[in-house]
Amino acid sequence: MPTAASRHIPVRRIPQPSPDAVRSTWREASLPRIERALAAARSEDAGGWYVLGASRDLRAGRSLVRRVGNREVALWRAHDGSVLAGPGACPHMGARLEGCDTDGTDVVCRWHGLRLPSEWPGTWAPLPAHDDGVLLWVQVPTSGEEPSSAPRTAPRPPASASFDAVHVRLARCEAQDIIANRLDPWHGAWFHPYAFSHLTVDEDASTDHCLVTDVTFRLSRTWGVPVRAEFTCPDSRTVVMTITDGEGEGSVVETHATPVGHDANGLPLTVMTEATIASSPRPGFTAARRLSPVLRPLVQRTQARLWDDDLAYAERRFLVRTGRVAT
Repeated sequence: MPTAASRHIPVRRIPQPSPDAVRSTWREASLPRIERALAAARSEDAGGWYVLGASRDLRAGRSLVRRVGNREVALWRAHDGSVLAGPGACPHMGARLEGCDTDGTDVVCRWHGLRLPSEWPGTWAPLPAHDDGVLLWVQVPTSGEEPSSAPRTAPRPPASASFDAVHVRLARCEAQDIIANRLDPWHGAWFHPYAFSHLTVDEDASTDHCLVTDVTFRLSRTWGVPVRAEFTCPDSRTVVMTITDGEGEGSVVETHATPVGHDANGLPLTVMTEATIASSPRPGFTAARRLSPVLRPLVQRTQARLWDDDLAYAERRFLVRTGRVAT
């Protein structure tokens, strides 16, 4: 666990253990332990809300279309910048409402100029939408979920003092497989030695609803940044890692899973959206925020490398869980 001194010098000389010295974690990562955490996560009502991508992806004046299950959803911004949503197909002749102009609070179909919803009331009904400043959300009717007025989100550092990067990937598995991956912190230092080391789960402080870990983020084979972090689930399709002690205290990494249908072979498709929202009181961080257009692709590259591994884990878990491969 980080000490008071480490807050003043967050980067510490912590040599990467040699491969033969890295302790296996399979005993701690027991399947019943992970399944209990997953069951606790899946009991959290999401209120019908789904993440559909990064806020910066939706620009003023142009619509985009995303999917939730088998449903197409159009998103656009009103004249005041707020996000609006509705079915992704025009009710006139079924045109896909992608890349359409907007007019006030309407999206304008590219095929014949139908303004929605103002010129087609009733059968083409808008959907509740939310922009939290980092991510876009839409609410669609979901069996077993009680609609809520807004998404259930975990505390974040203030936008004025933070930096965000969003990475999106498509996986052939179900949402629960992505969530289960994040609720298995024991795989971190073993499966991702290039990114993490010295990872332990504090079982005395952990519950099925909150996993508490101590871990060193690798900067190189010699240097690292030790932190304490908690994994919690504000809803059934989200896992949030929050740094609670050490450098970047209050920073979060949110992982969201949105089902988007099935592929040609009948395998489920789920979009994984990861939002890293970093903050630090150090003077250098203010300068780093000014370089966000340069830094963001670097953070996304790191996210992509980790998710190359973690989506392979999630997809394999789905195949094993559903009996498509023998164990």
